Amino acid sequence: MKLVDTAIKKPVTVTVGVILLILFGLISLFRIPIQLTPNVDLPEISVETVWRGASPLEVEREIVDVQEKELKNLEGLQEIKSESRDSLAYINLLFEIGTRTDEALLRVSNKLDQVKSYPDNMEKPIIKSGGRHEQAIAWIILKALAGYEGELNQEYDFLDEYVKPRFERISGVASSNIYGGKEREMQVIVDSKSLAARKTTIPELMRALDIENKTISAGDFDEGKRRYISRTVGEYSDAADIEKVIIKRVNGIPVTVKDVAVVSLGFHKTDIVVRNEGIPTIVINAVREPGSNVLVVMQNLRKAIDEVNSGLLKDRRLKLEQVYDETGYIYSAIDLVRKNILIGGSLAVLVLVVFLWNLASTVIVSVAIPISIIGTFLVMTLLGRNINVVSLAGLSFAVGMVVDNSIVVFENIFRHREMGKTRLQAAYDGT
Repeated sequence: MKLVDTAIKKPVTVTVGVILLILFGLISLFRIPIQLTPNVDLPEISVETVWRGASPLEVEREIVDVQEKELKNLEGLQEIKSESRDSLAYINLLFEIGTRTDEALLRVSNKLDQVKSYPDNMEKPIIKSGGRHEQAIAWIILKALAGYEGELNQEYDFLDEYVKPRFERISGVASSNIYGGKEREMQVIVDSKSLAARKTTIPELMRALDIENKTISAGDFDEGKRRYISRTVGEYSDAADIEKVIIKRVNGIPVTVKDVAVVSLGFHKTDIVVRNEGIPTIVINAVREPGSNVLVVMQNLRKAIDEVNSGLLKDRRLKLEQVYDETGYIYSAIDLVRKNILIGGSLAVLVLVVFLWNLASTVIVSVAIPISIIGTFLVMTLLGRNINVVSLAGLSFAVGMVVDNSIVVFENIFRHREMGKTRLQAAYDGT
């Protein structure tokens, strides 16, 4: 009862408190994350490792088993799943609820660094947050403008080098993935008859290509007042450099790559084909980080698309067109619930006017509704919650509770006033 007594005896303090509640509630409303559903993102980490040309059995034995041996000891790990495919190893790690994703990423990376040995031609493991089947908030397709000469599905390297990093730099974007297209690669096509004639094996060819494709430091030396750093440049710059590599010597005669193979710049084998209006093209998506404001992330993503279209892609006669936007449905769903809150509140006020026929009482109840809702936004922000369809539906139900409670209090205050009590006493006893 102390709260009721203070509220009646100190109206100025209450008024200031209400003003501050509205002020900080409105500030919280503009900062609180907005998404479609409540935040039920599980702390998941995925590890993908590519080993070109390896069978699923080799992938499991050489990669998955050694990685699982280190990862199974992670703190807070709840479940671990692995998948071995042709040239690909995938491990999904599920952590306990409440585990911070950034800390889990760091621990996973440290554990993978402790793996003692990997196959020589294996690519570096890729660690991602959110698991493998994360929900993309946007899909963007590559289209050609008038005057473009070329093939859209051959622009993979350009998107991977310039566009994908631009999207991943956006705050709130966990990752961006490219599907379709042909990735450029240097191909060495071996002639088996030439290999046999020169008594050369494919492992010898692979070892020679790997050894020669390196730039080695040769130390430094002083010459007068100057200091020089020397190195041996061996990295390949074109197909001709690869053709000149000596694999071995047979009877004193050097066997080069050109003698047993054809070297050319080609494209990697396509795993996924994407078509737009019958034309092969490339599509790129954006995956949201757990807990980020999807509406803000989408606004920044649209700005990035416009920036890329007006800059990098304009000269190449290309453009990116967004074909899927998750926020469209979110806006419509939230607008529907918001309208229901406004309609429900308006109907409640109208009913009060009809039954009470008291303007002052109606105004007090009408003011209590928005104050309660705005104050709820402040509490939601302090508790780390977000605005979604479920929380807004709860607010719409709460409007009815506020009206019901207000009517009960007013009715009881009116009863005490009929007993002959003063306004302050009736307000205290009735409440």
